[in-house]
Amino acid sequence: MALSSLRIACLVVAGLTTAAASQAESFASSASSAGSASVGSLSDSIKGSSNASSGDNKVAEGDYKVIEVAALPERPGMLRLTLRQGEHNEFLLELPQQALGARGAAAGDTVSARYRPYGIEFARADTRETFFLVLTDDWRRELDAHPVATL
Repeated sequence: MALSSLRIACLVVAGLTTAAASQAESFASSASSAGSASVGSLSDSIKGSSNASSGDNKVAEGDYKVIEVAALPERPGMLRLTLRQGEHNEFLLELPQQALGARGAAAGDTVSARYRPYGIEFARADTRETFFLVLTDDWRRELDAHPVATL
C-alpha cells in the first residue's frame, strides 16, 4: 500500500512539474517575442500614476510622450522616465538604463504602453520595438527563485 501511495505522489509531482514547465514555456515564448527587453515589477517600476486613484499604479494603454529622462543617483544604472498622455495622465517609469539600448531615450520621444497577460509592455512607438516589460507582482513572484523544500 505504501508503494502505491509513493507512486501516486511521484505522479502528482511529475504532473505539477510538467504544468509549471508548460506555463514557463508559454511566458518565455511571449517574452522572447519582445526581443531583448528588460523586465521589472509593477510595484518597483511604476510610480505616481495620476490615473490610479487607489494607488494601484494603473497605466492607461496607449502612447505617451517622454517629458523627462533622469538618472537615479541613489540607484546607479537606473533611469526615471516621466511619461505623459494627454494633459492629466502622467506617471514615472523606472528602468535599467541598459533597457533602452544604445539609442537611449530623450524628451519628446513617444513610448507605447500595451497590456499583456503578464503585465505591461513598453515599446518605442515609431518601431514597436519592446524595451521593457513590467510584470504584475504575482507574475514576478512566480519567476523569482525560491528555495526548494525537501520532503
